[in-house]
Amino acid sequence: MKAKCNYFVFIFILLVSFTTKAAFILIPMESETQQNHLKAYGITFWALENNYKASWLLNYRGGSFLLPDAAEIRKECQIRGVTFEVLSDASTNSILEEISAPSQNMETVVLEKAPKIAVYTPKGKQPWDDAVTLVLTYAEIPYTAIYDEEVLSDQLIMYDWLHLHHEDFTGQYGKFFGNYRNTPWYIQQKADSEALAKKLGFKKVSEEKLAVAKKIRDFVIGGGFMFAMCSATDSFDIALSADGVDICEPMFDGDDSDANYQARIDYANTFAFKDYKLERSPVVYEFSNIDTTEEHGKGSFTMDKDYFSLMEYSAKWDPIPTMLCQNHTQLVKGFMGQTTAFAPDKIKSNVLVMGECKINGEARYIHGTKGKGMFTFYGGHDPEDYQHRVGDAPTVLDLHPNSPGYRLILNNVLFPAARKKKLKT
Repeated sequence: MKAKCNYFVFIFILLVSFTTKAAFILIPMESETQQNHLKAYGITFWALENNYKASWLLNYRGGSFLLPDAAEIRKECQIRGVTFEVLSDASTNSILEEISAPSQNMETVVLEKAPKIAVYTPKGKQPWDDAVTLVLTYAEIPYTAIYDEEVLSDQLIMYDWLHLHHEDFTGQYGKFFGNYRNTPWYIQQKADSEALAKKLGFKKVSEEKLAVAKKIRDFVIGGGFMFAMCSATDSFDIALSADGVDICEPMFDGDDSDANYQARIDYANTFAFKDYKLERSPVVYEFSNIDTTEEHGKGSFTMDKDYFSLMEYSAKWDPIPTMLCQNHTQLVKGFMGQTTAFAPDKIKSNVLVMGECKINGEARYIHGTKGKGMFTFYGGHDPEDYQHRVGDAPTVLDLHPNSPGYRLILNNVLFPAARKKKLKT
């Protein structure tokens, strides 16, 4: 009898321990509770790298993350200053049931594996020269810097996600000629680019950059994820559309551009843009009329009014754009760059506009598919530096740990980790 009694006592204690045991960690992502939104992505990425299971709770408390309760995860959160909450099994099940309810615009997305990240960037660039490398470093997400030699030797196959630094794929050296042609850094950049093109077997930088753009295009078509900001967005599409056409003036490539080259632009080759007109003048700091930067200096459109709105999607039916738009606010501060935003009439109909400035209808944040892969274009240079200029001091992300604009970048970084499933739309 005594043995039987002891048995029931043991079972009771075991049941109590199971019901009170912390089973999961919730990393909340709403504005009120999370002290460092950016490093929260790094924690989730770190957990995936260390073979922990993770879930992205779309539209739940700002797009929170659910991780297993482990001492080393708690420790990492504490070290990195990321807010977390400890949940019991019962609490976790209650949250998941709430999310799965048909009446709730929420969804649970399982994150399976940390994607391998590559950043296409020139050698020797400082991390602060590019918002993506800046935030990856700050969030402690590992990446590999690659450039033309790696791309042309087919090393993209080693990666899941590729970011394009603020590159000029047209061979016009960023259209800096007008203001900076006599500066040492411009002269050196031009010389370095010409030397690299020659080393790789090309007569012109424009030809070499086109070859690189085609390799990146094939990476996406084969199933890769590509993210680009600022001038890497429109210059990439322009280069593809000008395949076989010389659009460079003599100061860029040593010979005249093709006569009437505008008529030979093939919009069928592009990812996102159509019907644009190229800027012929070498002294105008612009590639085409895809970009709307010029509109920002007109009328009453000022920095304090420059915001763009994120679109709202059905988490259960459209999980991809929902993931890419996760944030603790629907209204994001605008910011400028060589390519600040995209004219809506220059965007192809099959491309999704996920962020739009309501004042003038320009698109800031767009997404699409190409073959088996996907791409996202994000206008502007630095989400926390409104009008970044050459030589400006770097952005200190410790001052902006909850930046909504930088969160959009990290949504794209984490997105390839999501479990692939057949889409409903």
